[in-house]
Amino acid sequence: MFTGIVTDIGEVVSRETRGDTRFVIACDYDPDSIDLGASIACAGACLTVIERGRDDDGRAWFAVDASGETLDKTNLGDWNVGTRMNLERALKIGDELGGHIVTGHVDGVGEVVSTAPEGDSMRFVFRAPEALKPFIAEKGSITLNGTSLTVNEVEDAEFGVNLIPHTLEVTSWGAAKPGDRINMEIDILARYVARMVETGFATAV
Repeated sequence: MFTGIVTDIGEVVSRETRGDTRFVIACDYDPDSIDLGASIACAGACLTVIERGRDDDGRAWFAVDASGETLDKTNLGDWNVGTRMNLERALKIGDELGGHIVTGHVDGVGEVVSTAPEGDSMRFVFRAPEALKPFIAEKGSITLNGTSLTVNEVEDAEFGVNLIPHTLEVTSWGAAKPGDRINMEIDILARYVARMVETGFATAV
């Protein structure tokens, strides 16, 4: 479980395809504090740490395996050496819930439509897959590339978000550009409300 509050920016330093695809990701986490088998959200996708250590220059890294299904259903298939992504380690009991409840299960891949300065912030417009349109609401929460964000407005499959300078600085969003594919996770509450309506439970209650 995560909150969508990014705690580091990782960088792919190695990609190797065997049965699955193995990524080695450089980071600023203390590798001694990362247990093998731990979960780390990488651009919003919950991945399992299978190795960790430091390189010859002392920089920390961890390795994860991504299945063909993960590559197909997320933007991880686009990752190559040099790709930077938002990282968040799993919640511990007692941690502050600063964003919203995030599972690390990507629901679909959207796209950056446009970016434009707006005051000191940057206005992003995204396009969601058709299947996710009903789950996006004005002033609702959404997770994009692992970042908990608030939706400003919605028009059909497109929706806008403002990112403040701090967010642009401490996440990978500062380098985002139109055409980039982004991992999307809808608000878990929206998912369950939709399911209740679909099954008629909400009407019955």
